Order: sequence, then structure tokens, then C-alpha cells
Amino acid sequence: MAKVVIDDKIRHGKPIIEGTRITVDEVLGMLESGMAYEEIEKEFGLTREQVLAAVKYAASFIRGEEVHIIPA
Repeated sequence: MAKVVIDDKIRHGKPIIEGTRITVDEVLGMLESGMAYEEIEKEFGLTREQVLAAVKYAASFIRGEEVHIIPA
């Protein structure tokens, strides 16, 4: 199961896809620019599950739900 984690030592504590240095913000930006899931997966070496973890994290945050971050 892909997760979003926050580690103060990686990318200044921004939420990242676990096991990568790719931030949730970067994934959302790629989607916003029109990149397809498949393009993101191929270009950045992510799985569909990892891309969806970023989207789910952002959606939960926007809905105002309590987001529990698992420390890296």
C-alpha cells in the first residue's frame, strides 16, 4: 500500500510519496498540467497506487479530514 509520509530530513518536511523524494505537490502539478497517470508512472518511476496516494492525501486535506502522517 502506497503512503504519503513527512520526514523533516527530506524535501524540507513536505509530504512525499514514501520511498521517493517526489512531493504530493509535484504529483498534483503533473496531473494539473495534463499528464496522464501512465505518463507520470513511466517518467517518474511511480506506480498507479503511489499517484493515487498523493491524490487521496490532497483530497482528504481539502475535505478537512484529519490526516495521519506516518513518520518515515
